Amino acid sequence: MGAEAKIRDLVTAMEAGGEQQPTIQETEGGKLTSSAAVAAAPSIPRSPISINISLPLPQMKPHVVELCKDLFKKWSSLDSSCFSLETVSGGITNQLLKVSVTKANDHDAVLTVRLYGPNTDLVIDRERELQALPHLSAAGFGAELLGLFQNGMVQSFINARTLSPSDMSNPMIAAEIARELRRFHQVEIPGSREPQLWHDVHKFLEKAQTLEFDDSEKQARYDEISFKEIHDEVDDLKDLAHLLNAPVVFSHNDLLSGNLMLNDKEVPEKLYFIDFEYGSYSYRGYDIANHFNEYAGYECDYTLYPGKDAQYHFFRNYLQPDAPHEVPDTDLNDLYVETSTFRLASHVYWALWALIQAKMSPIDFDYLGYFFLRYNEYKKHKDDCFSLARKYLSGSSIS
Repeated sequence: MGAEAKIRDLVTAMEAGGEQQPTIQETEGGKLTSSAAVAAAPSIPRSPISINISLPLPQMKPHVVELCKDLFKKWSSLDSSCFSLETVSGGITNQLLKVSVTKANDHDAVLTVRLYGPNTDLVIDRERELQALPHLSAAGFGAELLGLFQNGMVQSFINARTLSPSDMSNPMIAAEIARELRRFHQVEIPGSREPQLWHDVHKFLEKAQTLEFDDSEKQARYDEISFKEIHDEVDDLKDLAHLLNAPVVFSHNDLLSGNLMLNDKEVPEKLYFIDFEYGSYSYRGYDIANHFNEYAGYECDYTLYPGKDAQYHFFRNYLQPDAPHEVPDTDLNDLYVETSTFRLASHVYWALWALIQAKMSPIDFDYLGYFFLRYNEYKKHKDDCFSLARKYLSGSSIS
């Protein structure tokens, strides 16, 4: 697998009724591990079955068929030949399977089975995800949640193409993403509305600074990292961001091209947001800036971060979808400073995420190198972004 393909796997990773089963309790191998997680989706059928994500597809099929029959009793008598599987995508966060069910004298059914990657509970709050999913689905986002099992979920299948990184910078598509993101940010999810960004960053930092590697070369590279420096940087950035009083919204937090799908055969075209594993209440500017960072694509070319004109085009369609050219300059400037500041937070977040993956992930990828790539991007843009925010906070013009 070449470097570009490995990065595609990495980034895509950060990218379907039946009788109700008993509550799933905590197990060593499962990811749906608490009664609170189950309570988040009480009407969804669930199964105690766990599927080994490392199995080749032919060996995995009998287990997936068993799962489907357990979750959906109307299929319990179907022969296994009625079920077909194919891989949609894979990565450390998920493996996605398309499951087609052919029934005599009936329409075919198509589902998506999402298998959680190993150790993803270290970076993903599954309870938080399950709390949000029914509400996002009701608002028309993502696939419908159809079933839960020990290490994954079953959802409806979305018939659309996954966007490429270059699609996101297309002005027409960018405008549609902005409009949909505004609508996403208006969804209300029950529970605490305390922004989770800094909580998650500190959680990652606490885990990242206590790692030990069996590989001596990895350990030597890891030992180069100054966690005191990172602590100080995070504190300074948090203090500065706090002064901006950025609006808190329920954020996707991982809006890369792999989590955007477009059905361009519909009229009008239909854009889908998918994969809400990292979703939480957070800052509006963070979600937008994190999306802008994903313009870098699978090759992590951060020179592709959108320029000011492209950002303002996005902001206009986000702030006032029905009349984008009537957005006041002050509102555009506010959001520009906001996203410029949280652009830095995005780099820190995924840098620390990468350190944890360097220890826990079985994928063949240079996560330590990815840490340095993201952290160096933070340091590269820190002075300019801090200067812009301080100038703005002082009341000076930023035009």
